[in-house]
Amino acid sequence: MKQEYVMLKTLLMLLGLSSIAFAYTAVSESNQDLIYTMLAYGKEGSVYLDEVFVALQTKLFKNTYLGIIVIIPLIFLVHYLIIGPKKFSHEGKKYYIFSLFNRIVHGMAAVSFMILVPTGLIMMFGSYFGGGEFVRVSKELHAVSNFLFMISVVPMFIMWVKNMLFTGEDIKWFMILGGYLSKEKKPIPAGKFNAGQKMWFWVCTIGGIAMIFTGITIYVQDLNLGVLTMFGFTKIEMLRYCIIVHNVVGMAMVALFFTHVYMSMFAIKGALQSIISGYKEEEEVKILHSSYYKELKEKDIAVK
Repeated sequence: MKQEYVMLKTLLMLLGLSSIAFAYTAVSESNQDLIYTMLAYGKEGSVYLDEVFVALQTKLFKNTYLGIIVIIPLIFLVHYLIIGPKKFSHEGKKYYIFSLFNRIVHGMAAVSFMILVPTGLIMMFGSYFGGGEFVRVSKELHAVSNFLFMISVVPMFIMWVKNMLFTGEDIKWFMILGGYLSKEKKPIPAGKFNAGQKMWFWVCTIGGIAMIFTGITIYVQDLNLGVLTMFGFTKIEMLRYCIIVHNVVGMAMVALFFTHVYMSMFAIKGALQSIISGYKEEEEVKILHSSYYKELKEKDIAVK
């Protein structure tokens, strides 16, 4: 087991270094994002952020996004091949974890993200797709799916915020990376949601609200926002600040979205079914959410 762990760690390090090198050299500094072409360098009123903004859009943002979409899937592929998925018994008791309302709201958010992430990346690398109709349609889909996310983010925040507060157990979870670097099935310190899920929740909700605000500002450029005059921003400056925030928060959201998809669809066999049916297998809860399992046992929660 120790040898497998050392091998995995070494492979992940090599993979990360090689992917970073690839990401840095693969994107030409001359390529401009489809949205950014609206904000041409040197326009009247663009007093601030000119050089910084151009450097960010031509070097940092695209290279970082490319690194994310290359490195993270490769890391998960290595994990899947060496460690493999965790499998739990589907026989016996099942705990009813997610209500119908939970599942509907989560489903809306999931659908919106499945559209937002790929269309956002298509827009980021629009020049590689030849621009034109394909990128334009992706831009419109991105805007429409943003409204679907707006409908789901507030109720999702309200219904889960209490369970998503960090506790001392989350430190223990991070120290062992949730047990995902081991094939053994040992009880993991976690409540109804583990530390990884909590981190994704806060980025998805708070970060999502920031993405909604900045996204609307970018799309609806003639929107008269009071903050423009309140802080003395010109229109071009406000748009640039919004694009910077949109990209930085977007990086975290894309990275954690990939992680969430891998964990729910590949790393834990049958995990996706729980958010569809509402039921989790007893063994899965007992191992991956050991603290929550104790609560359920003490309360004698009804099982299927």
